[in-house]
Amino acid sequence: MKCRLALLLFSGLLSAPLQASPDFYAYVAGLKQQALAAGIKPETVAAAFANIRVIEPAIKHDKNQPEFKLTLDSYIPRAVPQWKVNQAKALYRQHLPLLTKIGAEYDVQSRFIVALWGIETNFGKLTGTYPLISSLATLAWDGRREDFFKGQLLDALRIIEQGHVTPSAFKGSWAGAMGQVQFMPSSFLKYAVDQDGDGKKDLWGNLADVFGSAANYLQQNGWHGDETWGRQVKLPEGLDPALLGLEQTRQLSAWQALGVRQLDGSPLPGVEMQASLVRPDDAKGRAYLAYPNYLVLRHWNRSHYFVVAVGTLADRLVE
Repeated sequence: MKCRLALLLFSGLLSAPLQASPDFYAYVAGLKQQALAAGIKPETVAAAFANIRVIEPAIKHDKNQPEFKLTLDSYIPRAVPQWKVNQAKALYRQHLPLLTKIGAEYDVQSRFIVALWGIETNFGKLTGTYPLISSLATLAWDGRREDFFKGQLLDALRIIEQGHVTPSAFKGSWAGAMGQVQFMPSSFLKYAVDQDGDGKKDLWGNLADVFGSAANYLQQNGWHGDETWGRQVKLPEGLDPALLGLEQTRQLSAWQALGVRQLDGSPLPGVEMQASLVRPDDAKGRAYLAYPNYLVLRHWNRSHYFVVAVGTLADRLVE
């Protein structure tokens, strides 16, 4: 792929910024054949690829490296500002009957559904405007993670074929995440639910489906409905760094014996549950006890920062 791009640039057929080239459309022709071979109907393929084009921002974002590193002390106030907490509380109250029903069905605390909704898309306001098929085709063509994005593209075509969304309305992030909880196509097929029974899994405009799908994702990945996600803690001086990490799991009583305390210095809760100790930043950064639900949130997004943001917003809902 890189050699192909280099030859095009050298020959003057492709200029910066990146433009759609015959090479891209030749690649798309191959994608269409693979889709047909995978059992996607010809009419679905024709409709989905009707307005295919290169999405330059997708390539730029995929290759972009952050110029500076945030710490949790600087990130959390940005990710969970007071206005977002206020909005989360208002929306929680507004949709409480629906959230309560779904939370009980999936054994997931509804505050975590609202927190995921808020962190992912600012409660459905920022779902993405990129045409999904074009974005996924562009990223597959670019080649950095070709197999992954090609697989997501085929799953996106299956979503269209199942009638959950039309090609023209199929929009999302530059990376292919979609809807108010930003599922990738593979996650949509595995976890999205038609919560209200109208025949469609609508993660863009149907809050029953949005909330139900988020709850189903958590449940299917091992959520503990009677436990929280974790808590920020204070570490004793001289704690062995080898004790940190998600692979190091102990009972809370064992962490208590090692000198770990709640942030205000009080003892840890007197319940027997497993926890790991994580410190996402450096030795001076925040430390958290990570409960089993922490791992479930990390399955949703592997970033510790994401997990802490979701957990923090969920906690703020019950202040």
